[in-house]
Amino acid sequence: MIVSWLYKVTRKLLTVPSVLLRRGTAKDSELLVLRHENAVLRRQLTGPVRYEPADRF
Repeated sequence: MIVSWLYKVTRKLLTVPSVLLRRGTAKDSELLVLRHENAVLRRQLTGPVRYEPADRF
């Protein structure tokens, strides 16, 4: 249990520098990919999108 918790905390701490040091082009390309994925998923829905408060957060 403790080993699992330490592993998760260590992984989170190691991802922080990578996020902070990324270049703007990498961030922009990731946003484009996510927007495209969102558009594809919206096309697959038949009804209107209903967001829960947790989804909006």
